[in-house]
Amino acid sequence: MRVPSPGLSEVSRAVAVFDETIRDLATQMIEIMYQSPGCVGLAANQVGRVESLFVLDVSRHKKTTSHHGLLVVVNPTIVNREGQLTMREGCMSVPDLTGDVTRAESLTLIGCDLAGKSLEIESSGFEARAIQHEVDHLGGYLFIDRVSGSSKLHSRKRYL
Repeated sequence: MRVPSPGLSEVSRAVAVFDETIRDLATQMIEIMYQSPGCVGLAANQVGRVESLFVLDVSRHKKTTSHHGLLVVVNPTIVNREGQLTMREGCMSVPDLTGDVTRAESLTLIGCDLAGKSLEIESSGFEARAIQHEVDHLGGYLFIDRVSGSSKLHSRKRYL
């Protein structure tokens, strides 16, 4: 989905049943993420679904210094944030713009895996930024909602 699709501003719904449907959704999202140039993460509402689920893999991105590999997180919640850093962000859902967004430098994320088992992830750097970006999607926010003014938005020069 791309702006101005109303589905991008919808708040996702918690997943209560961890069955084949949620596993199939995650598999489809992973395939889309890996097939999309420059994409490091995808939230369910970006593919027209309301489930609270994101997939993420920053391991191949040039800004990555540390990572957990492929993450599939259901019902994610950020429970701790530390530090602040402003960096340029882009998004498949906003293909013509990038923006300077201030986010936490490190975080603690809790959620569940596809079997419903609890997980906790400590993340920092680019991976932490990407997690915050995907959690924002699930809350109905885009990076452009986090930009502090129009001077912090930029026309995308190229799309990877």
